[in-house]
Amino acid sequence: MKFVRGTAQELINWQKTEGYGFPVVAIVDNLNPLDIADVMKDGGAVNIIQRPAMDKQLVETAGRYARPGRTMLLLPDELIPRQSEAFAVIERAIRNISATDVNAVIFGECGSGKEQIAKEIYRLSSRSQKPCTVIEAGGAALVGNHDPANLRSEVLNRMEGYFKKADGGTIIIKNVQLLNFEKQSVLLHILENEHPNVRVICTADPELRRMVSEKTFRPNLFYILRPVDVTVPPLREVTEDIVPLSDYFLTRFSHRREQHRKKLDASVEAAPVARQCKGIERYRPLCCIPFKNRCNIGSRHQFQPVGAGCRQRI
Repeated sequence: MKFVRGTAQELINWQKTEGYGFPVVAIVDNLNPLDIADVMKDGGAVNIIQRPAMDKQLVETAGRYARPGRTMLLLPDELIPRQSEAFAVIERAIRNISATDVNAVIFGECGSGKEQIAKEIYRLSSRSQKPCTVIEAGGAALVGNHDPANLRSEVLNRMEGYFKKADGGTIIIKNVQLLNFEKQSVLLHILENEHPNVRVICTADPELRRMVSEKTFRPNLFYILRPVDVTVPPLREVTEDIVPLSDYFLTRFSHRREQHRKKLDASVEAAPVARQCKGIERYRPLCCIPFKNRCNIGSRHQFQPVGAGCRQRI
């Protein structure tokens, strides 16, 4: 992080001095251990987010600190029912993979539900009674204070700690393409030399394949992590899933707010659906936009799913 005058820590200290109690989230280009330790010490920033992972991590962090009455609706851990043939193929792949003990990579754009698929594989597997540890590759979890007197890498210490915690279970590495070369080397070392009793399931952006071909992601690590894989199509390619997804989130929203169940109007269901919406959980239709001039009083309201020009995030 760069400031014209002063440092991020000085900004946080000023906030405390002035009595501002709102949480601070630091967004950085690279996870430098010294800078992160400085920003997070003494109750500083509540989270550090690497810029490429900002799209999802910022939503999750904001959800933890938002006011109770305004907390956003986040995805559950379980799979959301859908009706497309593409998702039926994914469900079959989940059952097949969970019956084995191999590592797997779930490919898909940000917001396509990759983490839910990874957790479903864990839930259906023989390791379901053992721990499941989720690590964000682009977050601060794998970064710590640098100790020159310690010959062991801080990243190695942390990563070994996660594998020990998940012994016999599963580790889910989110956005594995964000691991820098040092962390890739550490992960490869653990998997090749220590042979932990842990299954590794990774989620990744489709660009990971390009990174492997360009050697910016270690090919030998990639092939260890990806004996099998699942590719999740973006919602714009399976538009038949928009209505059931909207219906699912409207139901959850109504239960949460203790309101009557809202429904999609039949004319909206028949209308052309979004062709350019990326992802699922953070782009509407999961929270549909009401037609202000077409809402009836009572339990039935008319809602419009996201259109090509409605990419407002929640």
